[in-house]
Amino acid sequence: MSTIQPTIGFKPKQVTKRLLSVLAPRAKDVLVSRYGLGNNTEKLTLEAIGKKYGITRERVRQIENYSLTNIRKSKDYQKEKKTFDELKAFVHILGGVVSEENLLGEASKDKSAQNHVHFLLVVGDDFSKQKEDEEFKHRWHIDEGLSKKIHESIRKIYSNISDDELISEPDIISTFLNHVKEVSEEHKNEEVIKRWLNLSKTIGKNSLGEWGKASSPNINSKGMRDYAFLVIRKHGSPIHFREVAKLITEVFNKKAHVATTHNELIKDPRFVLVGRGLYALSEWGYMSGVVKDVIKKIIEKEGPLTKEKIIEKVLKERYVKENTIMVNLQNPKYFKKDKVGKYSPV
Repeated sequence: MSTIQPTIGFKPKQVTKRLLSVLAPRAKDVLVSRYGLGNNTEKLTLEAIGKKYGITRERVRQIENYSLTNIRKSKDYQKEKKTFDELKAFVHILGGVVSEENLLGEASKDKSAQNHVHFLLVVGDDFSKQKEDEEFKHRWHIDEGLSKKIHESIRKIYSNISDDELISEPDIISTFLNHVKEVSEEHKNEEVIKRWLNLSKTIGKNSLGEWGKASSPNINSKGMRDYAFLVIRKHGSPIHFREVAKLITEVFNKKAHVATTHNELIKDPRFVLVGRGLYALSEWGYMSGVVKDVIKKIIEKEGPLTKEKIIEKVLKERYVKENTIMVNLQNPKYFKKDKVGKYSPV
């Protein structure tokens, strides 16, 4: 999957200057104020512009729409065909459907230049904007059919993700590609797929590059417990709480005190203390509780067992010494041994 680095060769500010020149002073000022095209990059509201001229917000809206129409009908607009073709090609390389934030960020890092590019998108005939809603961010497209396919594919992916599931980036990209087999081959690259996924407000990516539902604490991490879960999961095996605190600081740039981290691990049922300060995730199948609880659960599940079998099974659940298991097993308050040497709970 090849990637073409998107760039624009024209100078947005010079293009908008030429287009705005066809307007009367007030009409020009309304657009400059509305889209942040002047020295002040702040985009003024209809109300703010209305107060400036002593007119209603609706009248400002009329002036804005009338001015945009006049620009599109002008000879100056026709002269900029090459510019709009280049901008269309730029959007196409980005994926043909792209979030406004992503599109403007790729066009320029300068806020003022971004405002000018945004204005060209608004005035250009080839570009359609869909406003932010509950599912998606503000986004632009140049192909209605492609836009519908991408939106539907994102909805399908979301519906197939369980609430706390985490998916690796290669896997979610592969899944997306299966949903959009009929799209252009030039769009079948990782950068475009990630831009399409970035349209969504319901699917997100965490700091470790894993994807899932945006509402999940595994994606929208808010505290030490969530950070701890992610670093332990990434580690893939039981890990000491001191190391957990260290990794949280390194990965998330959040100062994690060892004692605080340990306390959070103790409180959360997602974590299981497996001995000697080592914690695992309960989703890995480790039993909760102290050693005697683990012994009891094993016997309840398997039936009476010999000392050797109990030690073997407990060591799969806990990082403890065999002697610790025997001390618990020989406590008559909790366990009893039958005539054939097998143990069961009291």
